[in-house]
Amino acid sequence: MKTIAENRQVRHEYFIEDTYEAGICLEGAEVKSVRNGSVNLKDSFCYIRDGEVFVKNMHIAVYDKVGAFNSKDAKRDRKLLLHKREILKIKSLEQQKGYALIPVRLYFDRALIKMELGVCKGKHTYDKKETLKERDIARTAERQMRGNY
Repeated sequence: MKTIAENRQVRHEYFIEDTYEAGICLEGAEVKSVRNGSVNLKDSFCYIRDGEVFVKNMHIAVYDKVGAFNSKDAKRDRKLLLHKREILKIKSLEQQKGYALIPVRLYFDRALIKMELGVCKGKHTYDKKETLKERDIARTAERQMRGNY
């Protein structure tokens, strides 16, 4: 599986409780733009409306070789494809206080474009500082083991 785009900020801002794989409905020119890597997941989030899941604020750049009539909005809402059981489970988790549905990464699964969604709970500032401290400790320990310190 080749990763197209990843939302690195999610791992810093949230605890990822559970992940789901979802298909995504795209237009033809959007698929070509995604294949070029012109995607940004920063500040994007998902919501459930009428039993369907949509991703909002995901930026897919307009493909430059498309005619003027086929150009769409770069940040339009895009429908995600999930099973009904998964949608109901996500909806019950998301209704709890502090949980959100956030896109983690976009990748190819054979020829299909898939999105990994995370049911996330927000971190407090002291949690963020703790993870940074643990990462620094692990880095210094690795340097000392190699003898490059």
